[in-house]
Amino acid sequence: MDYALLAVLALLIGIVWFRIEGALNYKWRWEIIPNYIIRWHPEKETWVANLLLQGVITTIRVSLYASILALILGVILGVARCANNLAVRMLARTYLEVLRNIPPVVVIFIFFFFLSEQLVTAFNIEGWARTIARQEDNDVWEFFFGDMRRFPSLVSGVVVLALFESAFVGEIVRAGIQSVGKGQIEAAQSIGMSKPDQLRFIVLPQALKKVVPPMANQFISLIKDSSIISLISVQELTFKTVELVASTRAIFEAWITTAVFYFIICFSLSMLFRRLEKPSVISN
Repeated sequence: MDYALLAVLALLIGIVWFRIEGALNYKWRWEIIPNYIIRWHPEKETWVANLLLQGVITTIRVSLYASILALILGVILGVARCANNLAVRMLARTYLEVLRNIPPVVVIFIFFFFLSEQLVTAFNIEGWARTIARQEDNDVWEFFFGDMRRFPSLVSGVVVLALFESAFVGEIVRAGIQSVGKGQIEAAQSIGMSKPDQLRFIVLPQALKKVVPPMANQFISLIKDSSIISLISVQELTFKTVELVASTRAIFEAWITTAVFYFIICFSLSMLFRRLEKPSVISN
């Protein structure tokens, strides 16, 4: 059965390849792609990341920072969804339901223009980032955040992506909390344990173990969703690919290479999370 599926997949790839090369009269130029991944810098006399690899690095940065922020916000939202206070519960539910039922592109633009831009201006992030960029000893800053002249756009991308993804993380956390048996909570109440202590010592440790698999899948989805923030000029992989296509017209080569990069990142994480989900690893 597996060989049959592979044969069908190979046939489909062959048909698409034939259509592109024959019907569209497309001239493949794979030889230019490696130079746009990594190039030789004559002044530094070393190999440096070019457009596509720069985009991969920015995608990893944005995804990592956004996932940390989304996890923090998601845990808060998940706990709020299970709160006894009706107002807190309804506010959290409204936030989650609105974001989960609006197209991501719309959410990204709303957050960008009405929140992220305001934060950048209010905290003078752009002026601070330019000051750091002018300094000679800014290697540590560039390692963590890349080109500091583009730091405001990185902040905007992280904020809008985290706010969007936190809605899904919040629902996962809420489901994990509600999966904890009521008997354990009642037992904690019977010995006089306070509500925060119940949450800290009884509920959250068990809930977080149960939400590891869906949380891992959500993190992988976040990496794929990060391509949306290219619409607000965050220079991640998709944005860089658009630049490459515009300058070289190597449409299929650029996008196929980009797809391979996304696949490598997501598949590697999938294998890592699958290993972490094994009982032997978790128990240790």
